[in-house]
Amino acid sequence: MKRIFLTATLLVVAGLAVVAQAATVDSIFTPTAVVVSHENDDVKNNSYEVMKAMYEANGLHFQDPRAPRFLFLDRKGRVALGIGGYVKATMSADVAGISPNPDFVTYSIPTPPQPDMRSQFQMDASTSRLFFKLVGRNTAVGDFSVYIESDFRGTAAGYYGMRLRKAYIDFWRLRIGRAWSTFTDVASLPPTIDFQGPSGTAIAMNTMLQYLQPLGNHWKMAVAVEVATPSYTTRQQYNRFINQRIPDVPSFVQYEWDEGNSHIRLSNLFRALSYRNLVADKNKYVIGWATQLSGVIKASSHFTLYFQGSYGRGYATYLNDLGGNGFDLVSGEHNGGMVAPYAMGVVGGVQYTIIPGLFVSASYSQCRLFDEPTMASTTYHYAQYVVANAFYSPFANCQIGIEYLYGNRRNYNDVSGDAHRINAMIQYNF
Repeated sequence: MKRIFLTATLLVVAGLAVVAQAATVDSIFTPTAVVVSHENDDVKNNSYEVMKAMYEANGLHFQDPRAPRFLFLDRKGRVALGIGGYVKATMSADVAGISPNPDFVTYSIPTPPQPDMRSQFQMDASTSRLFFKLVGRNTAVGDFSVYIESDFRGTAAGYYGMRLRKAYIDFWRLRIGRAWSTFTDVASLPPTIDFQGPSGTAIAMNTMLQYLQPLGNHWKMAVAVEVATPSYTTRQQYNRFINQRIPDVPSFVQYEWDEGNSHIRLSNLFRALSYRNLVADKNKYVIGWATQLSGVIKASSHFTLYFQGSYGRGYATYLNDLGGNGFDLVSGEHNGGMVAPYAMGVVGGVQYTIIPGLFVSASYSQCRLFDEPTMASTTYHYAQYVVANAFYSPFANCQIGIEYLYGNRRNYNDVSGDAHRINAMIQYNF
């Protein structure tokens, strides 16, 4: 009897794993699933729909984990728990100037160049990921999912402290928790080994309450309230940073086709940035805003195009090169006021798939900060980021890659610095 039970269990496990395999939308990694609990064959319809939701992967950043390798199904086939992630090891060699950083951050390129920072060799595994995803159906809220993800870029020495990246709940048309910002179109970003990515990328991870509304077969829109972390350049005795009183309000409208593989998105962002004017002894705020046009177009079975272009003021936190460097607000004149500088980011890239599992890509990006009278002449003016790479999957769930990176930073006094890097990667998904 025990042998019969074990044989039947293995057959059901194999059958459900095949269903999960068919349900995936990932074209780079081929996920498999192991279902470890079931009741009887009547759960198959529920199981198929639940696992299909588990394997939905549209809208992911290239570096986000794909569908989970391991899957646990409850007795009624209504709730599934997936466990997945990847181990990623990178190796890099720098030539002609870059700061000691495992990522290729063009903002950090020394200007003027420094002889003692011209080259280095690094290895890193801190961008490996681990996630848990729960999906299911409930009579009260309908379909729902719960997701939590971490990497190892915490504050511990050597970047190896565990860090929360995402933690959110999706139900009905709502998303509550920490995830990619509504202003961030991560699917429109070209692939890179470099964890930092292109300098002009509009990208942020915020805590949010988001509402997503489908508009027919090809259109959808979203609006959210989000909590970001602004970064100011204040002046002692004139102004200082205070806690924010109004959340950011990003939104987008998107047209998509080719089963969601291609889309064009128009995004907008509204911010009210609070600060303390020490001269007037009052709390003040400055309006920040930004708009972005982005998209990904699968032009053929071989060619894919990526693009982003954003412009606004007071949104430096959302720009890859400027985030955290004090450019959301800068101190104005001697009346204690602060101003929101204008900024711009552009990204463009192309990917060519040679054969399934082997592709090459190249992209260009620029981030630009526009002048304010109170900025020093040594302030960052713009940076350029160029990348060319190749990725290959020698077998299921494994990917290797190599890339060349070039960066250039120029300040307002026209002093500039360059950097070159070779990156290599091996990644195994589970």
